[in-house]
Amino acid sequence: MATCSQLLSALKNGAHDSALSALYAPEGGGLLDAARTRAAGVAEAFAARFGGDAQGAALFSGPGRTEIGGNHTDHQHGRVLCGSVDLDMLACAAPNGLGVVRFVSEGYPALEIDLNDLAPKQEEQNTSAALVRGVAAKIKELGYPLSGFDACAVSTVLSGSGLSSSAAYETLVGNIFNHFCCGDKLDPVTIAKIGQYAENVYFGKPCGLMDQMGSSVGGAVFIDFNDPADPVVEQVDYDFTQSGHALCIVDTGSSHGDLTDDYAAVTREMGAVAAHFGKAVLRDVSVTDFRAAIPALREECGDRAVLRAMHFYDDDRTAVLEAAALKNGDFDFFLTLVKQSGLSSSLHLQNTWSVHDPRQQAIPLALAEAERLLDGGAVRVHGGGFAGTIQAWVPLGDLEAFKNGMEALLGQGKCHVLRIRPVGGCVVAE
Repeated sequence: MATCSQLLSALKNGAHDSALSALYAPEGGGLLDAARTRAAGVAEAFAARFGGDAQGAALFSGPGRTEIGGNHTDHQHGRVLCGSVDLDMLACAAPNGLGVVRFVSEGYPALEIDLNDLAPKQEEQNTSAALVRGVAAKIKELGYPLSGFDACAVSTVLSGSGLSSSAAYETLVGNIFNHFCCGDKLDPVTIAKIGQYAENVYFGKPCGLMDQMGSSVGGAVFIDFNDPADPVVEQVDYDFTQSGHALCIVDTGSSHGDLTDDYAAVTREMGAVAAHFGKAVLRDVSVTDFRAAIPALREECGDRAVLRAMHFYDDDRTAVLEAAALKNGDFDFFLTLVKQSGLSSSLHLQNTWSVHDPRQQAIPLALAEAERLLDGGAVRVHGGGFAGTIQAWVPLGDLEAFKNGMEALLGQGKCHVLRIRPVGGCVVAE
């Protein structure tokens, strides 16, 4: 087992360059230099806080995720396509021989969790402490003996970007516990489920499982939530570096604050359509039965609910076709499907702006400008919608002009060029 000082020396000497390249810099060069500097920096931060002689030190990563297909389908037990990205939370951690977790995240107050007290705490809801305590509680419930550790973490996952920083954090913490307490026996799907449990029960957010799966499993991931307790998870084997396109996440600068009612209305209205047939979710209602009942549904549930149900059936099928297109290496057809998904979100799901604040239409404006700038490629709303970010697949030859054009509209640093990374949550170096 290496001490933190030994791990730091190995990082600086390039001993872990192959692992860093796989995650952050497949083409090497300056990106590898930056990844090595960042990894060494987090190890230095750990040494300064907890001591360089800490035994068993290792480097861990929990990536952000991007939704590729299946917009608002998961909560209706539908199908989605998502992927991990090369923005992540990176931590240096080591066992501390104590019954506590001491966790320091750059820019946030340090937290300390007593592993002998794992009951949910009301005052911790919506905090990182709740996620650590929840992950620990679930791992103990699975029968693994807990032991304490110290950790220092940094993050490049953009807050409020739809890249799911909470899932990245849960995946990071889950992998640290897995390494130190479970002998690395937990698979990525189990770690994702543990993260969802922590977020639902301890953090207080009734999220689905897509975010955690996208972060934990890695690469492009197709998920069928027909049985949410046991989803079908399939990695999609496609090398996005061969597509001739860059993945861009564009921050419109609009806030997700005060949008709870908008998000809740999507679930409520889709649920109302399902309830017409005596079902809880739309996945349990055949599209044939739905189509036949549209006149009655308009009277009972309203036109918007009907349109949102239409979106579910269309985008649920589109996610399946997108995964198949990538597996077949047909990126052109994949782009056609992305455009169809984006159009359905705009016209049927109607999650590009909030009816409570019609003056704020940053998503439609960004989509319109992106369409004007693109010659080829595809663009769509990203994630939950109503505010936040859009996603674009941009031909490499147009990337500079696209980035400059979007940032002229929205501000410098608003267009982020990302990569689908092939590895999810992991131990990077030890």
